[in-house]
Amino acid sequence: MSTSDGHAGPEPAVSAGDDPRHYAHLLAQVYDAAMAGEKMPARPRSVIGESWDRVLQAGVDPDLGALDEGLDMSELEARRLESGLSVVLDDLTRGLDSVIADGDNILVVADARGRVLWRSGAPRVLQRADRLGFVEGADWGENTVGTNAIGTALMSGRAVQVFSAEHFVRTHHSWTCAGAPIHDPRSGALLGVVDVSGPAATIHPTTVALVDVVAKLAESRLRDHHRRSLDQLRSVAAPMLARFGGPALAIDDDGWVAALDGVSPRSRLTLPKQTSPGRLWLHSLGECDIEPLPGGWLVRVADHRRPSSATVIDLDLTDPHHPRVEVSGGSGRWTMQPSPRHAEILALLAGHRDGLSAADLSTRLFGVADRTVTVRAEISRLRKHLGGMLAANPYRFADGVTVRVNRALADVPTA
Repeated sequence: MSTSDGHAGPEPAVSAGDDPRHYAHLLAQVYDAAMAGEKMPARPRSVIGESWDRVLQAGVDPDLGALDEGLDMSELEARRLESGLSVVLDDLTRGLDSVIADGDNILVVADARGRVLWRSGAPRVLQRADRLGFVEGADWGENTVGTNAIGTALMSGRAVQVFSAEHFVRTHHSWTCAGAPIHDPRSGALLGVVDVSGPAATIHPTTVALVDVVAKLAESRLRDHHRRSLDQLRSVAAPMLARFGGPALAIDDDGWVAALDGVSPRSRLTLPKQTSPGRLWLHSLGECDIEPLPGGWLVRVADHRRPSSATVIDLDLTDPHHPRVEVSGGSGRWTMQPSPRHAEILALLAGHRDGLSAADLSTRLFGVADRTVTVRAEISRLRKHLGGMLAANPYRFADGVTVRVNRALADVPTA
């Protein structure tokens, strides 16, 4: 039952023409022998054997798995925002409609840590999944529930199908699942996993290949989304570059180039991990002045006859229902309309220039200190607009940024 991993595509657990019932029986014998430390009648597939080794070393209980407290709804929503997968959720669902249409399987999308973010399927199959704890917010990483298509796809970095007793936890042996990792095409970072799961009798050798294709389609859609965001940044930056007449680039927060003028062509510029407005040295360009743009940065090769321009943020809170942010610097000015919650966060950070921790912000925003996941998600959404003007650990405005807050008249103390 062990096969070579030199294949070109994802390896199904059961090959076409094999009898799944006979294979499940053999798997059960292999599993029982492995758990008892006895000689196995056959070797598990390498991707499964490697997973079992990892899980055994992690101390996962084959009868119970590990304790998982799950997530409350606010934490779940925050994880969904942080994952970067919400923009391709519809593509994942459409791509796998045919697999879940018969009502025997469920579709699951998990984040890079194995947390179940979304699931869909027929009520009767969802109810069976409920009994396994296979619910939204649950941790299905290997260190919690052992070998399974979500956790093992994350650890192996490849599409994988897990059938019957290939699952490490015994209560999962009546299931089959196929999962494929989804990567961020900009950085190669792992974003999460798309998975199709159902009763073991529903196994089909083509399912893992289909899931893998849909995961790659999602990566293509993410690439298109990134291209559109660069187009938006280019539309803002192009008039500025034309006005300057000196060497300059417009880049997004990951360093991808949206537009350039007077600089040798390149697709990406390497930035320091903690980039903030001001003058800094870049290896390929020398000294540069960095100014924020909505969704990125304007990078100008420094002209030493001209001092570096300060970045000023004006936060207008005079209308609490329609707050306004204006950012100005040497490149000009631009505005954004934050939500009232985001405006509240910016006002708090303006009043605490040394910074606030996620727990501090949680306490001030929600009255409790344990909504840190929600805080991180809100900061992440803010940084899509304000980028490196916001620093972390603790959260604060970056050095070189001046913040002026104009509050409602009711907030101004009287003499």
